[in-house]
Amino acid sequence: MHTVLRIGALALCLGLSVSLKPLHAQVVAAPKVTAHEFPVPSATAAVKRGAFALDGRVDDDAWRNATPVTELKQFDPDHAEPSSERIDVRFLFDEAALYVGARMYDKGGANGIISSVVRRDAFFNSDFFEVVIDGFHDHLGMAFFQVNPTGSRTDMQGNSNACCDDGWDPVWVAKTAIDNEGWSVEMRIPFSQLRFSRDSLQTFGLQIRRFIKRRNETAQWAMWTRNEQGGPARYGHLEGLRIAAAPKNLEILPYAATQAARVQADPADPFRAGTQSKIRFGADVKYLLTPNLTIDATINPDFGQVEVDPAVVNLTAFENFFSERRPFFISGSGVFNYGGFNCRFCSNVASMQAFYSRRVGRAPTGADLATSQGAFADVPPSSPILGAAKLTGRTANGYTVGVLNAVTGTAFADVQRADGSRTSQKVEPLSNFLVARLKKDYKRGDLVLGVIGTSLTRKLDTQFTPRLSQHAELLGADWNYQWGNRSYSFVGNVAASSVAGDPRVITARERSSARFFQRPGRTIGATGFFATRLDSTATVLRGYGGHARLAKDAGNWQWETAMSVRNPGYETNDYSFLTKADYVWNNANLIRMYNTPTRWYRSLIFLGGGQVQRNFSGDVTNNSMVQLFAETTTPQFWNVNAFVIHAPRGLIDDGLLRGGAAVRVEGSDVFQANVSTDSRKQWRVRTNPQLYRTTSGGGGHTFDVQLSVQPSTRTSLSLGPSYTSNVSRFQYVRAVADPSATAFNGTRYILADVAQRQLALDTRFNLTFTPTMTLELFAQPFLASGHFSHFKEFVAPRRRAFVELGVDRGTVVPSTNADGGVRGYTIDPDASGPAAPFMIGNPDFNFRSLRGNAVFRWEYHPGSTLFFAWTQQRADQASNGDFNFARDRNALFSIKPDNVFLVKVSWWVAR
Repeated sequence: MHTVLRIGALALCLGLSVSLKPLHAQVVAAPKVTAHEFPVPSATAAVKRGAFALDGRVDDDAWRNATPVTELKQFDPDHAEPSSERIDVRFLFDEAALYVGARMYDKGGANGIISSVVRRDAFFNSDFFEVVIDGFHDHLGMAFFQVNPTGSRTDMQGNSNACCDDGWDPVWVAKTAIDNEGWSVEMRIPFSQLRFSRDSLQTFGLQIRRFIKRRNETAQWAMWTRNEQGGPARYGHLEGLRIAAAPKNLEILPYAATQAARVQADPADPFRAGTQSKIRFGADVKYLLTPNLTIDATINPDFGQVEVDPAVVNLTAFENFFSERRPFFISGSGVFNYGGFNCRFCSNVASMQAFYSRRVGRAPTGADLATSQGAFADVPPSSPILGAAKLTGRTANGYTVGVLNAVTGTAFADVQRADGSRTSQKVEPLSNFLVARLKKDYKRGDLVLGVIGTSLTRKLDTQFTPRLSQHAELLGADWNYQWGNRSYSFVGNVAASSVAGDPRVITARERSSARFFQRPGRTIGATGFFATRLDSTATVLRGYGGHARLAKDAGNWQWETAMSVRNPGYETNDYSFLTKADYVWNNANLIRMYNTPTRWYRSLIFLGGGQVQRNFSGDVTNNSMVQLFAETTTPQFWNVNAFVIHAPRGLIDDGLLRGGAAVRVEGSDVFQANVSTDSRKQWRVRTNPQLYRTTSGGGGHTFDVQLSVQPSTRTSLSLGPSYTSNVSRFQYVRAVADPSATAFNGTRYILADVAQRQLALDTRFNLTFTPTMTLELFAQPFLASGHFSHFKEFVAPRRRAFVELGVDRGTVVPSTNADGGVRGYTIDPDASGPAAPFMIGNPDFNFRSLRGNAVFRWEYHPGSTLFFAWTQQRADQASNGDFNFARDRNALFSIKPDNVFLVKVSWWVAR
């Protein structure tokens, strides 16, 4: 689901203001309506009798038996006024499905309709019609079904406190028709795809919406004011449903896939010669265990058709985060959401994520065991997933349940030794991942309490005992309480983690970049149940964390204050994603909202606030700052926002020396703006410039543009060039043991200036033959360079003073290769002093990458799909250090690529 569409739907569900006023309309003040002024509407579904054909025309005899819904009110642009166009919506049902028929009249006839043909769950950028169903009628659930005039579909689900899961892909059908009076749609939604109680007489919660693109008009059936928190609690009712039989309870989606790959390798490599091919089979199974609980299972899952990750250059001590792209783990993932970090404005604080599904099937950790045994090794790119299953559901009395278990098998690499003999080497042990989630809604969703548990266990042998933990667990709880008509909220979560294993494993975790227990000068006392200091004999690492936010979320004046804590021993990287522990963070913001349109703006927001972070030793760290933010939507429907962040000089950085003592760092100022043009236009532009500077002379800028165009109703093109240029004055290079460096406990920490340049072009082209047949192309050329200079070291811990080697003290002598390129540097820190000279390799780099894929997708039958996918990647590195576009562009296209071709077919069977 496109982000804009998802945010728009969520904003309407929660009653947030969405600026959608037409250009030609006169700007007037929004009508003054009081809370709960609008009555709760009701509609009645009729039994489907008589002639009926699902063709999108809503002209069959069966529809005449249903009483129509004809009144919608505008949420935007003319709030609470009747919809500018007529509508007629009717509901039918039989023993198997719910039918929705809607006639959207338009004064402009067919010429007034704006539409496009896009793949399922893509951004419409057009007119559309939507129904939202709360099957349990508990004023919490939301199942979205959206259709545009050309028959393109979107679906997602969630509840009023967790929206929305766009990985949900129910099997349903929609047909549309366009004529001189407007357009119409007929939808068939099988009861097997919905969740509801088993009463013979049903009442569903219901919302109906229509979006008219040319006016940016959103009209809806169940209404609330812009200052209210809306959503399922304010939905209308769909009555009269009689469902005698339980829906079908078994769905099977078997697949067959064949893959051919040709990758670049040493010609002598026996494992990568020529084209490699393989064929595999598997299946996804969905079973309705009870009326409210569903089991999803995957056997030998295939993830070959997903998009490649973007190229990045990472000079930090932390791992890159990439979003999950595999369908099994995306679908229904909202049930397992925990620890989401919610704030109006905050920086550099992560959520309390309890499960990162990309840990399942990750690249084997023992590749070096294989490569150390021979010149060539065939190491699998990922650990095999033997199977995975999840139990999800929502009970009639307000419990949300989710349990996921995945088993990754032992991974082996084939190795060819120097003498030509072969052997097999284990590179990843058998592992089991488990996550369990339970939530309970109270007070019609105003109070939600939840718990979560995550576990990873491994079957280790003597080779992996010193490498990986034996087992790791997390236990957490969370809450979400809203009151005052949902104007105020108090949300938060707490969790405790535990990792157990060999002392060598635990010591490595203690010394990792997330905590640096070895850092000199840490003033934390003796360790207890929760780890706080280095202990090389420990066999377990325990920690805790939490987050809480208290806020006023409605009205013209709003505010928030939040706190986040990570004990030094908090560690979740076995099954989740964590970059930093050992901190206590606080923030506060004050917000002023202007929602009454004027001739200058449709909406306006100002925010001011600040944040402060301390480690457990009490140091105020470099995540402390103050910020100002402003955002407006213009009468022309442009969105513009900008912010400024100021971090004062003299803050402590406890990780810059990567395990060395803490030092004082420079101050900085950051300015960033975002500008998006009118989304109704054929050509749309978004730009996101950023400037920053530091008190010591560093700084840089980033400029990117995303240009989107729809040449026709079936094609879309997006070009996203971006350019970054920056200079960092204190880039870590390496640590060198030196007994004479007494200020830093016998270690020298060498830093440098690094001048980086980066150029990328994200390109996407989509061709939609029909709503069920699409071709998507993605390509990303990427060039980056980094030049290191002015090597330096700090004079003493907790001071900003530093000396530049080769200028203020000592010598730096470059050594060259035969071609004149720099091979490395010989550094003598004292020149004639007691420090011994040492050598560092040339850290300069040039990185060139081109990656992309093409995916043809055809849903040849509801729920059944055929894929053709081609992925190509090419990349190499050099050590010039300078940015030379012509040279690096030519080098990029001279690199021989890796190509992977995939054909996959799946077919949906329901029983």
